[in-house]
Amino acid sequence: MLKKAFVAPDPGRMRLRSAARAVVGVGLAVAACGLAGHSLVAAITGGLAALLALFTVTDPTVRGQAVTTLLLPVVGLPVLALAALLHDLPLLRDLAFLAVVGAGVHARRWGPRGHSLGVFAFMIFFAAQFLHTVPGQLPESSTAVLLGLAASSVVRFGVWCYERRLPAPAAVAAPTGGTGLARITTRQAVQATVGAAFALGAGQVLSDQRWYWAVGATWWVFVNTTSRGETLVRGFRRFLGTVLGVVLGFAIAVPLHDEPVAAAAIVALSVFAIFYTAAVSYTWMMLAVTVMASMLYGLLGVLDPALLALRVGETVVGALGALLAVLLVLPVTTHSVTGERVEQAVRCVHACTAEAAARLAGRADADPAPLVAELEAILGRVRLSLGPLLHPLNPLRHRKARAWQVVAYLDECAAQVRGLAEVAADPAASHDARLIAACQRVEAVVGTLFAPGGESATAPYGPAAAPAHHPGAERALAHLHSLESALTALAHPVRSAPRAPFATS
Repeated sequence: MLKKAFVAPDPGRMRLRSAARAVVGVGLAVAACGLAGHSLVAAITGGLAALLALFTVTDPTVRGQAVTTLLLPVVGLPVLALAALLHDLPLLRDLAFLAVVGAGVHARRWGPRGHSLGVFAFMIFFAAQFLHTVPGQLPESSTAVLLGLAASSVVRFGVWCYERRLPAPAAVAAPTGGTGLARITTRQAVQATVGAAFALGAGQVLSDQRWYWAVGATWWVFVNTTSRGETLVRGFRRFLGTVLGVVLGFAIAVPLHDEPVAAAAIVALSVFAIFYTAAVSYTWMMLAVTVMASMLYGLLGVLDPALLALRVGETVVGALGALLAVLLVLPVTTHSVTGERVEQAVRCVHACTAEAAARLAGRADADPAPLVAELEAILGRVRLSLGPLLHPLNPLRHRKARAWQVVAYLDECAAQVRGLAEVAADPAASHDARLIAACQRVEAVVGTLFAPGGESATAPYGPAAAPAHHPGAERALAHLHSLESALTALAHPVRSAPRAPFATS
């Protein structure tokens, strides 16, 4: 686990940059609130708003990120007002919280922007419960949110906008799943609402003051997951991270909560760890979140060992709510999501091949590079959906073996496609008639994998020519042969299960 979090590859040091920028952005937001004369509670609100803006806004372009950031207060401030106004009306407050949960998950259907706005709305309502925001604090808290967003924007889009020098990441379409209740995002919205309702009720039995931790645990289990298996694995990792964070909280937060400078340093370190580990280890991210929450409770003067123990109990309740929801309410099976992702990856492999072949055939406007980037993004989603089957605790050995085969063959496909794209980018690489036949064989294999009846029509890639035996053409031919072999081998694990490629239930 240590190796996964801290020795994981960081191409371009993107995780390091993001984490360092988050510390600067959140620190500037808290400082701005302090200079404005805000209370500690308002300063925490402003810092949280900045953290959420930097963490949740993930549009593929800088312009899109700026637009989404501008929309955050449009969603967040009304939710903050609603939470404050309903503070002393428990029944209405609980119903409103559940409505925010359902709407926040359902917003994922509109892509990264909808996801960001949904998470921000939920967390603002959650923060209002965490900080016990009442109507009299609304003006100060609203101003703090605006200051936090402004400070984070100054850092993100002005002082340290490293994304401007990078190509836009490829966007991967979310699984569609049809319309109405057949749509995955709609089903998950219902699941999250039902799970949150269970967590809210059971959490209030444990504590009428800290029940919101259970709802938060249910909510975050559903974030960035699609299938039942993904949700269950995330629930386990959240629980593990929380327990480890509570243990660390006993060791650090309890003895240092009366030391403001030390507490601030630990909060800053926790913010860094949240951003640095989020992409590679959900367990470590939750550990950092728990330590940060412990220190904030210390700064607010309410920290004690019993509170940290209660945090674990509320997390268990929240994870149980998510577990019951994904198993009993409109379940989205792992195999349905995985099958769509694998097909998406193979289709992209074929598109990359066709584009590279067209470039080698002399079509100047053909460029496989964007498709290669898209393939990498799709493979990331494939690994995520296969995560439950690849998990060490998965007892289904045969399905685990098939999943490993799929990952290995798709990785091989990606490696060959990258090599083919590099050859195609060489202006000296000449057309070779053998490449046409090789590309058509790749298309035929793709057709036998997914097309009805196992048939596939081949498309022309350009006029045939005599073999030129150019070194670039020879390398391209080798990549195509290896690609054909990998796709052919992929057919076995894809078809080996009687019901679906990766049936888990």
